[in-house]
Amino acid sequence: MNVKDSEHIIAELSDEYEITSDKSQADLMIINTCSVREKPVNKLFSEIGVLKKYKKPSAKLGICGCSASYLGQELMKNSAVDFVVGARNVSRIKEAILTNGVFTDIDYDDTTYIFKQYRQNKFKDFVNIMIGCDKECTYCIVPKTRGKELSIPLDIIIKTISDLVDDGVKEVTLLGQNVNNYGRRFSISHPKVNFTKLLQEVSKIDNLERIRFTSPHPLHADDEFLEEFANNPKICKYIHFPLQSGSNKILKLMKRGYTKEWFLDRVAKLRQIKDVTISTDVIVGFPYEEEEDFADTLDVVQKAGFEQMFSFVYSPRPLTKAQEYPLVDKQVAKNRLYRLQELQKEIMLSKTQDQIGKRHKVLFERYHQRKLFGKSDNFYSVEVQSDVDLSGQIADVMIVDARHSTLIGKI
Repeated sequence: MNVKDSEHIIAELSDEYEITSDKSQADLMIINTCSVREKPVNKLFSEIGVLKKYKKPSAKLGICGCSASYLGQELMKNSAVDFVVGARNVSRIKEAILTNGVFTDIDYDDTTYIFKQYRQNKFKDFVNIMIGCDKECTYCIVPKTRGKELSIPLDIIIKTISDLVDDGVKEVTLLGQNVNNYGRRFSISHPKVNFTKLLQEVSKIDNLERIRFTSPHPLHADDEFLEEFANNPKICKYIHFPLQSGSNKILKLMKRGYTKEWFLDRVAKLRQIKDVTISTDVIVGFPYEEEEDFADTLDVVQKAGFEQMFSFVYSPRPLTKAQEYPLVDKQVAKNRLYRLQELQKEIMLSKTQDQIGKRHKVLFERYHQRKLFGKSDNFYSVEVQSDVDLSGQIADVMIVDARHSTLIGKI
């Protein structure tokens, strides 16, 4: 989401500015921020200090994104930046620069705003299908920085993707905090539509070869959605499925809305799909987590066999319910994270080695030193020796070796 927000900012400013790699020559400096964990927020303030050393007197420095949403006035007052644009206000970037303003309204609606286009990858792009989040997960600040959930009208999404395909894009990733809750609320009159219907309509676009999405919520992973995921040939067979915890007690404290048993049932259905890969998120050391709760998490990880995992020690966030809860001992939490990651390393190594001898369809994105680099349908990084640049093409690749998380193949 932040990558797409940054690309929207660049595109909106493209008439007045071009990108420079020389900080001392910049007329405009923008830091786009995350606030899901504490570390990125701390990094923001050190980054402001670094940029001010390079900033010429006439240049402007602005802060955008989730941290900007809730630190707006504080940033203007204590960090002396020139403007602030929250995550829900990206379309107002020009106005903010012009007026040295603070735009942090989390109820602002730009779901019908048509952004100019800029992308870093010629063959792939991210496409927002919704903004905001209605969930009340007790650890998560996002609803307070991105506001209530609103879906982007279907016709705008279809037009955006069609234009991208006309410009050479082969693969799109649909973005939303809970993508499979798409269609719950629009800000304008709109026909009833859900995420499954959206996937069906997007797949009708001629010459679009691949569809990805992130992130679906396990609570909304009903059979209709999973069947569309399994049977639609344009949908890549990779899914990010955030677990957060394997303990029913902790899941309830987190207000995730599902149980360990529901999660494993959904994973079991997913595992029926040929060559499917599943990644996840896990928070370790959430308040009140005891050893038996952590054992439940290890149990789910073992049974689910995730191909990839993003795992962190719990980080208290402002404006969240869990901030009031007592913290687990830091060393205990770190030790649990180490044990979890060691288990995941074993699972990943086994899964990666299992790919040797298999055939994958790979979209090549880059050619460098007679090597092609791309992603398989199920999201493995693949490297192939080649005398020919096949960037932008999809080819069948036989996997002959595996190194860490990268597969080595031949066409």
